[in-house]
Amino acid sequence: MHHSDAGAMNISQALSWATTQLSDGESPLVDSRVLLCAVLDCNRSYLFTWPDKALSDDQLTTFKQLVQKRQQGHPVAYLIGSRAFWTLTLKVNESTLIPRPETELLVETALQLPLPTAARICDLGTGTGAIALALAAEKPQWSVTGVDRVEAALQLAKENASLNGNLQVNWLLSHWFNDLPATAMFDLIVTNPPYVETGSVYLQQGDVRFEPASALTAGADGLADIREIISQAPDHLSLGGWLLIEHGYTQHDAIKALLQQRGFTACQGVDDLNGMPRITLAKWHKS
Repeated sequence: MHHSDAGAMNISQALSWATTQLSDGESPLVDSRVLLCAVLDCNRSYLFTWPDKALSDDQLTTFKQLVQKRQQGHPVAYLIGSRAFWTLTLKVNESTLIPRPETELLVETALQLPLPTAARICDLGTGTGAIALALAAEKPQWSVTGVDRVEAALQLAKENASLNGNLQVNWLLSHWFNDLPATAMFDLIVTNPPYVETGSVYLQQGDVRFEPASALTAGADGLADIREIISQAPDHLSLGGWLLIEHGYTQHDAIKALLQQRGFTACQGVDDLNGMPRITLAKWHKS
């Protein structure tokens, strides 16, 4: 049988080749499967069911290009253009941070708060729309607003709203609260802001090397944006409204102090699966 120069490869061979190529990475097999599913436009079970199915020349070429980019460190989510989050599949691109599994904790925490039936929610710095869309999907009776200062991010978020069942979210272009109407009031403001210290070694590792720095870093102590959010949030919170912030695991005490200075009460931390404080929430009780 005549083989082309590239050599025909079946699914099983393609996966084992790719896993070897990516063996220096964090998750060679998972990455190989995800990339191959994207190329073949199939789900994972297909790979196990048809291991002997041959890839076409085009499919193999595309797969090899993706594996090579992954080898160079490009995030899988950017390479395939999507990421699973909560119950959603979200389109992603270089204009926003890739939604992290740990951010689902922010959604869970928000859903457990004692909020009004028709609560008004603001997701500040919405990026792909992940948090706003997850909350809108869970609570159709809530009025959800997603805010971002990057036009391209809002376009992406709007697309994600359509792709996930035409979820109803009000999208606003604003740098934090700066361009919000003074009348915009919320029962909950939830945010996953930039919180990495500018000098952090973390910025030289993994996916973050390819993500927008403005979505990651926030000054020497990583709290610049959080300070601004805490100082302005009360102007847009109803009486008894909540502020929910995702942050780095060393930042809870500093954030709690900032919240208390500003007049928030009922401050508490929420631990992630590693037992690290990942979210701080507080209540606004003044009129």
